[in-house]
Amino acid sequence: MGCLPTKHVRDSPRSLGLHEAVAVAAESSFTVSEVEALYDLFRKISNSVIKDGLIHKEEFHLALFRSKKKENLFVDRVFDLFDQKGNGVIEFGEFVRSLSVFHPDTPEEQKAAFAFRLYDLRQTGFIERHELKEMVLALLDESNLDITSDAVEMIVDTTFDQADANGDGRIDQEEWNVFTKDNPYVLRNMSLPYLKDITMIFPSFVIHSEVSEADLFV
Repeated sequence: MGCLPTKHVRDSPRSLGLHEAVAVAAESSFTVSEVEALYDLFRKISNSVIKDGLIHKEEFHLALFRSKKKENLFVDRVFDLFDQKGNGVIEFGEFVRSLSVFHPDTPEEQKAAFAFRLYDLRQTGFIERHELKEMVLALLDESNLDITSDAVEMIVDTTFDQADANGDGRIDQEEWNVFTKDNPYVLRNMSLPYLKDITMIFPSFVIHSEVSEADLFV
């Protein structure tokens, strides 16, 4: 796996200071006690493969998605969005703030914004047709679903027919917000009910894309 950069090699403290827990909670939908529970989870994940107190992509794949696949665009995009500094690892604050988006109490606007960034692969501020298709195929792969190429094209066409209000062949943030409000099922997987009681379930915490074939059709 090669040598790690020196700046990434560090031991995470066994407990989280109250001041830091309060500060992180203030930036999320979690309570202070939930942040403390998440810290225990973070320590387990961040030391599961590379013992440096930071979550690397391999650890993220295995712990949060139970994915043994080396590459999947969906999983990689989620990791990239959690990695807010863009330095290839996830720190504790990034972990909590990003995970907070999936909390049931987080406003739908924040969930829609996160989902938009997930699909905006080239970070242009628009969802292009080919980006949506790439993500649909990645979701199907992650969910072990197999549908025909014609069905995939139908998903993309139907989504653009409904979301691309000005007909310019791409979906902007405003159009996406309207689309998700009209089609709330689009954000269904952006809420994980068990995050409301993370202090009880964190040892078995796993993110599942849980996409069924029916969910992919508008």
